[in-house]
Amino acid sequence: MKRRIYITIACFIFILFILEFILRFKFGFCDALLYQSSDKYEYIAQPNQDRYRFGAHIQSNSYSQRNEEPDSSKIKILGLGDSVLFGGTWMDQDSLATTLFSLETGMQMLNISAGSWGPDNCATYLKEKGTFDAQAMILVCSSHDAYDIMSFFPVVGNFPTYPDKQYSLAICELIDRYVIPRGKMIFAKYSAKLDPDAAVVKAAQHNSVAKKSAIFNPGFDQLKVIADSLHIPFGIYLHAETGELQRGTYNEMGQQICQWAETNHIPLMKGLENGEKIGMYKDIIHFNEKGQRHLADCLKKMVSELLPKNENK
Repeated sequence: MKRRIYITIACFIFILFILEFILRFKFGFCDALLYQSSDKYEYIAQPNQDRYRFGAHIQSNSYSQRNEEPDSSKIKILGLGDSVLFGGTWMDQDSLATTLFSLETGMQMLNISAGSWGPDNCATYLKEKGTFDAQAMILVCSSHDAYDIMSFFPVVGNFPTYPDKQYSLAICELIDRYVIPRGKMIFAKYSAKLDPDAAVVKAAQHNSVAKKSAIFNPGFDQLKVIADSLHIPFGIYLHAETGELQRGTYNEMGQQICQWAETNHIPLMKGLENGEKIGMYKDIIHFNEKGQRHLADCLKKMVSELLPKNENK
């Protein structure tokens, strides 16, 4: 009898060991991208990370940018934005629009972004970290960014998608992050608390993305001031949500961004008029790999128009 108990316990431990091994080395559990809070721009990926998770390779350099270290031998372009530019942790580093741009142009586009960031986050980051001797800057934004102002609502460590430390065991992460929340949703009709980026996606699904503040995001003006002070060109790529693609027009907030760009003589490329298609989207807002490929081509076109011909080589 005791022998059977020992064998059962040994088999159970062995199964747990195999499961732990598979979760870690096949799926990347205990290797999530980690974040840190900021009293200036809310939050950002922790620096110097090299992660492999759910089939995607995710890196951040010493400046928390999603690219290699800034290369002084190359023309640098500041790529600024939110989760669309960041790509999400499901997007492999090599599939990012900024990575493709850098590989195909010989220039280096710095990916300065994070989920649910707005122009004010980007501007504040540049004020703290500098502009890395960049020759141009491009903001990739969506309509809701017009009024998405920093709130400093505590995100890091309070949402599973913004962890600040790794789990000790992959099995514990599986149960805590995935099994228990889904069990609550199914059996207890529990609604999971959504992080800022997920909340925007859910609202967009119902065409109900509302203004988060009463004033137009000051980051647009702040980025223009930074670019003007450096005498470098500044452009905007206005990414469309799928609802806007279906309607064929930007919503009120998107139109206000267009108006701001026109008033301030800022070059603006509209995704609606430059080939964005439903098949390029992972969800209502975010690009899939095909969409990142398309964005890279649009960024190349923008930079070729922003930079003097003798520099764009």
